[in-house]
Amino acid sequence: MSNPQQLRYSKEHEWLSAAEDGVATVGITEFAANALGDVVYAQLPEVGDTVTAGETCGELESTKSVSDLYSPVTGEITAANQDVVDDPSLVNSAPFEGGWLFKVRVTEEPKDLLSADEYTEFSGN
Repeated sequence: MSNPQQLRYSKEHEWLSAAEDGVATVGITEFAANALGDVVYAQLPEVGDTVTAGETCGELESTKSVSDLYSPVTGEITAANQDVVDDPSLVNSAPFEGGWLFKVRVTEEPKDLLSADEYTEFSGN
């Protein structure tokens, strides 16, 4: 399992792309997707919602459990991935590509986001 070097990671197992024009993409890591098992339902924040770093903003339900989804940054939701809502298995099959969850216009970014190497060490994979 390889965590893309260009992304940053939260200790809640979300990844964050570099912001383009202030907007970053958020998803969950492959480690988290594997731990969840087969994702069968995704409840994502809606466009216009405000999210706060470290706080719950949705949930993912799998055949094993229900897991809260946390925002790694503070900002306003600009897009939610309807493809994941329609086909939640994308979270498992393509967590770093088509399985992204939402886009957020970042207003505040915490200082404790991890690099790929730090996340790999943190998650033990």
